[in-house]
Amino acid sequence: MRLTADANRFGLFAFMAAVLMVAAVSTAEEDIVAIRQADMKAMAAAAKTISGMFKDSTTYKASEFKWAADTIRDKSGGVLSAHFASAADSRQSKAGPNILNERDRFDRIANDLRDYAVALDAAAQKNPGPMTAGMRMKPGEAMGGGPFGTHIRNEHELSAMPAEHAFHLMLQTCTTCHTRFRME
Repeated sequence: MRLTADANRFGLFAFMAAVLMVAAVSTAEEDIVAIRQADMKAMAAAAKTISGMFKDSTTYKASEFKWAADTIRDKSGGVLSAHFASAADSRQSKAGPNILNERDRFDRIANDLRDYAVALDAAAQKNPGPMTAGMRMKPGEAMGGGPFGTHIRNEHELSAMPAEHAFHLMLQTCTTCHTRFRME
């Protein structure tokens, strides 16, 4: 009798442990989804800040421009890739299942995003006063390829282009990623 009672308690304990483990995994998945969604919203707000300064250059403040670029830099690259390191089977997630299958491509896009943000940070450091003409694209200047277009891999070429061009390439990178890897 004693053995049966102990076995029943062990079975109940094992069942409760399994339920708690499933709940913990589910909570962890939802936590990572919430974290990456918050990071995406922060990057979108930062991009909106930069966009506003390009729309009205009199609102340019190097410190705010740099802060926005640094926000994107800090939440992209390896940080962004790590947010999608495993499949999140959460109803809150809009991430496509192809991220894991196309890991190299996703990581390249996340790193491109970081690189464009670094270029924007450098532009803010070079232009501490008002927004200069050198930060702006020239009329008729080619923007570089559309949502599936070219990516600047050469650091020198990236640092030599106007900040507004780097910003447009960064936005195209966001579009590319969302088109390829986001479910609607």
